[in-house]
Amino acid sequence: MALTDHLREVRARLFRSALVLVAAFIAALFFYDQLLNVVAAPYRDAVSTLQGENSELVANGISAGLMLQLKLCGVAAIVVSAPYWLYQIWAFIVPGLHAHEKKWSRVVAAIAGPLFFAGVALGYYILPKGLSVLIAFVPDDVQNLVDFGAYFSFVTRMLLIFGVAMEIPFFVILLNLAGIVSGKALGRYRPWIVIGTFVFAAVATPSTDPFSMLMLAIPLLILFIIAEIVARLVDRSRGRGQNSTDQWSDDEASPI
Repeated sequence: MALTDHLREVRARLFRSALVLVAAFIAALFFYDQLLNVVAAPYRDAVSTLQGENSELVANGISAGLMLQLKLCGVAAIVVSAPYWLYQIWAFIVPGLHAHEKKWSRVVAAIAGPLFFAGVALGYYILPKGLSVLIAFVPDDVQNLVDFGAYFSFVTRMLLIFGVAMEIPFFVILLNLAGIVSGKALGRYRPWIVIGTFVFAAVATPSTDPFSMLMLAIPLLILFIIAEIVARLVDRSRGRGQNSTDQWSDDEASPI
C-alpha cells in the first residue's frame, strides 16, 4: 500500500474507535451510580472493618461532582471499548507481519489480556485490606475527609500496577522466545528475582501490611517459576543446551 493509503486506513480506524469510545462513554453515563458504588465499595469495606474510625469520602469544589463523573465514565468507556480499539491496532499492524509473527501476536493477545485483568481483579480484592491499614493511621479524635477524585486516582494507579505486574513474567517468556534471555540465566539469577519481586511488591502495594505485599509477590513468583520452566523447555527444544553461554558446566553448582 502507498503511504497515503496507510494514512487513510489509520484515519478510518481512529474514527471508528473514537465513535465506539464516545458510545461507550454515553452508555457509562446511564450506569454512573453503579460505577460509583463499584469504586467506593473497597473504601466502605475498609471503614466498616475499623472500629471508631471517622472517615468519609467527599467531593471538594463546585465542579468536583461533574469532573468525577466525567473521569469515572471516561475510564469505564476506555476499559469497556478496549477490545474494539485494541483490535483496530492489531488489524492495522498484522498485515505487515510474517506468518509466524501473526501466530505469536495471537498468542500474546490471548494470554496478555487475561493476565492483566487477573491482576486488576487481585488488586481490587486486596484493596480494602490496604485501605484499612492506611486509614488506621488517622488518630481517633481526627475526622478523615478523603477527596473522591484523589481516591479514584489512587485506586486506578493501584489496579494498573497490579495488572501490569502480572504481565512481567509473560514478557520474560517472550524475551526467551526472541533469544535474549535463556532458561539457565533465569535459574542463575533466581535469588535476585525473588528479592526483586518482594521489593517491587512492597513498593507497589497500597499499604505497608505484609498481607497486601504477599498477595502480589506470591502470584508473581509462581508466574516467574512457570516462565523459567517454559524458557528451559524452549531452550531444550531449540538445542541450546550444548551451545548456550549460560550452560552450567558439569562441576559448576547452581546457586539454588
